[in-house]
Amino acid sequence: MPKGIKLLSGNSNQPLAKEIAEHLGETLTNTAVTAFSDGEIMVQINENIRGADTFVIQPTCTPVNHSIMELLLIIDALRRASASRITAVIPYYGYGRQDRKVQPRVPISSKLVANLIETAGTHRVLAMDLHAGQIQGFFDLPVDHLYATPVLLDYIRERYHNGNLVVVSPDAGGVERARAFAKRLGCSLAIIDKRREKANVSQIMNVIGNVQGKDALILDDMIDTAGTTVQAAEVLMDKGAKSVSLACTHAVLSGPAVERLNGSPLNEVIVTNTIPLDSKKEQCSRIVVLSIAKIFAEAIKRIHEESSISSLFV
Repeated sequence: MPKGIKLLSGNSNQPLAKEIAEHLGETLTNTAVTAFSDGEIMVQINENIRGADTFVIQPTCTPVNHSIMELLLIIDALRRASASRITAVIPYYGYGRQDRKVQPRVPISSKLVANLIETAGTHRVLAMDLHAGQIQGFFDLPVDHLYATPVLLDYIRERYHNGNLVVVSPDAGGVERARAFAKRLGCSLAIIDKRREKANVSQIMNVIGNVQGKDALILDDMIDTAGTTVQAAEVLMDKGAKSVSLACTHAVLSGPAVERLNGSPLNEVIVTNTIPLDSKKEQCSRIVVLSIAKIFAEAIKRIHEESSISSLFV
């Protein structure tokens, strides 16, 4: 029988790992994750974890390749130290956007990363808001898929309660997510239709649905360079929206993202702490960070107790 929960973390998001541990009334297992002068990663677990139910909390965010390698080496160390079960807790799954072949002679990178995580010795994966649902099928082991929806809904209900809200899908692919969100809020739905009429001509955005005089909330799973998001916000304002905000789970915010957000008409950028954001939040006052630590803590508890996780979202 497993002798208890052991929580471990690499360096990619230690504040989140500590917060999850606090919700569970646990402390993080003493784990040294360092690098040699040539960049090779060194992992050493400084506590006995033989027979323990172990959870490695490590979003594979920037620096993505480094974070993935830390995760793999911690899992390998746990396997070799006779942990009873190893669960990879991945709040943000890097390479998730490369989930299919969109051009000839390209890899399906998210499948390769899944293979690596599995080969390292993982028994189970716990992730949040995967970019594509089919990534769950890239693993030949149990995958528990969490959603940030409850946390985002609570904040939006409190902040936008005047009945004037419209949820906006930034593209056709996100319609299902936006429709479900709008239904939970009891508000209307709009869709941004992006198309390029001919090669080398700038992309045209059309808005399907009424946003005139409404508080528009763009809903997405992540924001990266913010180019498309800012363009969508400008189009919505041109169509007569009273205000525009964004809600998403993963704030990648790479390249010129913060600069673009600061110059955009966005009122709020509501994100979660799957990816650490301390410095970027200081650079952009519009960013609101919500914690998903409690959801992960409850899911870890339920996995350990062998109880239902799906009932978290009923």
